[in-house]
This record gives sequence, C-alpha cells and structure tokens, in this order.
Amino acid sequence: MKLEELNVYQLSMDLGEKVWKLVSRWNYFAKDTVGKQLVKAADSVAANLSEGFGRFFYKENRQFCYYARGSLYEAKTWVRKAHMRNLIQDNDYDEIVSGIDSIGVKLNNYIKSIGKRKDDE
Repeated sequence: MKLEELNVYQLSMDLGEKVWKLVSRWNYFAKDTVGKQLVKAADSVAANLSEGFGRFFYKENRQFCYYARGSLYEAKTWVRKAHMRNLIQDNDYDEIVSGIDSIGVKLNNYIKSIGKRKDDE
C-alpha cells in the first residue's frame, strides 16, 4: 500500500488545504497569531502520518500517529479559537470540525490496525 492510498492521510491533506485557503484570507494580525498556529497544527497531521508511514518498525509508525493525533486536537482548539474570535464563519467552522472529528475516528482505527501487527516486527 502507498501512503497516498491511505484514507486518513488523504483526509488530513484535505484538511490542511482547507485551513490554508481559509487563513490566507485573514488580515496580517490574525494570520500572524492564530493563523500560523492553526496552519502548522493542521499540516502537522499529514506530515506526521507520512513520517510514521516511512518508518521501518510498526512501533515507530504508531508513535508518529500519536503525534498526528495530538496535532489534530491542537488544530481543533485553534479552529475553536478562530471561531470564537469571529475569524471563521459558522458553516466553515462546522465543516472543519466535522472533518477533524472524522479524521480522529479514522486515525484511531488506523492506530489500532498498526497495533495488531505488533508481532510482525
């Protein structure tokens, strides 16, 4: 299997692009404070998945999936802050949070599937 075929990776890449497009419309102050943090957290999800996928041992892959999950929850917090500060409209907020929640479920399932291969190392 290729990394690009992994559904949770595809969704994470889409999340990063949605966040980037949204933040790119903000004013300088909003971009420089909340925006940078949000983009970094959202992009980190896919980046950590890809780094873990490239590791030789399943245990290392799981560890990077944990980092990805942490970044996912960080992104959710920054999305909430942006929404509370009126940087994100309700419909965009709902769409992004729904996507984050969906990725979270798929990521947890992916982590569980990696754990089942533990004895293969």
